[in-house]
Amino acid sequence: MRLTMVGTGYVGLVTGTCLANTGNDVVCLDLDAAKIAKLRDGVSPIYEPGLDDLLSRNIEAGRLHFTTDPAEAYDRAEIIFICVGTPSDDRGRADLKYTLGAARDIGDALESRDDHAGEAPIIVVKSTVPVGTNEKVRAAIAGRTSKPFHMASNPEFLKEGAAIGDFNKPDRIVVGTHDERTAERMRHLYAPYVRQGNPILCMDVPSAEMVKYASNAMLATKISFINEIANLTEAYGAEIEQVRRGMCSDSRIGNKFLYPGLGYGGSCFPKDVLACMSMGEDSGVPTELLDAVHNVNQRQRSVFLDKILGHFDGAPSGRTVAVWGIAFKPGTDDVREAPSITIMEALLEAGATVRAYDPVAHETGHEVFGERITYADSSYDALDGADALVICTEWSEFRTPDFGEIKSRLQLPVVFDGRNIFEPDEMRRLGFVYYSVGRRPVG
Repeated sequence: MRLTMVGTGYVGLVTGTCLANTGNDVVCLDLDAAKIAKLRDGVSPIYEPGLDDLLSRNIEAGRLHFTTDPAEAYDRAEIIFICVGTPSDDRGRADLKYTLGAARDIGDALESRDDHAGEAPIIVVKSTVPVGTNEKVRAAIAGRTSKPFHMASNPEFLKEGAAIGDFNKPDRIVVGTHDERTAERMRHLYAPYVRQGNPILCMDVPSAEMVKYASNAMLATKISFINEIANLTEAYGAEIEQVRRGMCSDSRIGNKFLYPGLGYGGSCFPKDVLACMSMGEDSGVPTELLDAVHNVNQRQRSVFLDKILGHFDGAPSGRTVAVWGIAFKPGTDDVREAPSITIMEALLEAGATVRAYDPVAHETGHEVFGERITYADSSYDALDGADALVICTEWSEFRTPDFGEIKSRLQLPVVFDGRNIFEPDEMRRLGFVYYSVGRRPVG
């Protein structure tokens, strides 16, 4: 099929590349000429395991193309995916200016392009958008063209760091449509990805728009819940890992997204929880649970920061703090809403010097901090002469370090583990002062 992706951000680039890999002819449109030039050379603007190889392979095969020209992108497209950003405004509402701008451009392109034999194109909203957005997109397009087109909602469920696997072997594919023929064409497009029996769920458009928000809000709720329980557990001298294992052995609860830490971050959970809260405000439906989920998540960073400041009697000025992990989670260079940003900003404000290391997120970290922090070339180099180590991201390479090397490089053997990757008993045996989440301090 001939497909067009509007936007070459995370969703558009991963979706377009994966769809090209099953034989579709895909054109990716973006107005950023520098980004398109790099993509044509096979250089991805984002870090995602496996994406670079897939990108190069499909460019070389002639199935994946990049352009800044809307006429070229829309000319013969059978399905057009809108994959532009929907950032939150200062009140947490999803900003639809890029979505509706793309819709107007599509309407103009449909009106001016030559009629081709075949069915009317499908315009698919792939971006995460509030309920009712598809209708706004339809109206924006219809206001620019009298030619026929169909609409569909097709929310994405890609985890950063595992997006290629998620796309190729999805838990489910959700499609919202107004007619069965559009649903049939979307089923045909996605058939190669559900051969093992996972469902393509076709439903009405508003329900499809709501699925993504409901899913992310549920996962965010689980994270805030376990963090609140961890804080309560720590206050009473219990151990969160033992509590977690006992709780998660209940098959009704399970163990996914129930690991205590510094809270959620990234481009989805914070934005989508706020969007749900805003939809509740707009509709007059209270979202008391999600209000609490958001507040608990923001407070969790302060709870951990208080441990760091408390260790230094509230005055870390003149101290050097090593930080392992800048990205909001392993497997990505995304630092949007990363807990590490909050922690490091607070340390800098308190007068500390910060030396950070991340396997892939130095460049994106530099976009936030510039030269206000130092970027180490290795995890151990970050420790040299530091007064403490703070762990913000649970990269695999941090899990089994040389503890002797850590002690020899630090001024004092003090570790603040925001991801509970070390065992308290081992840290006690090795002579560390060790703070974690939901567990009794060591030392």
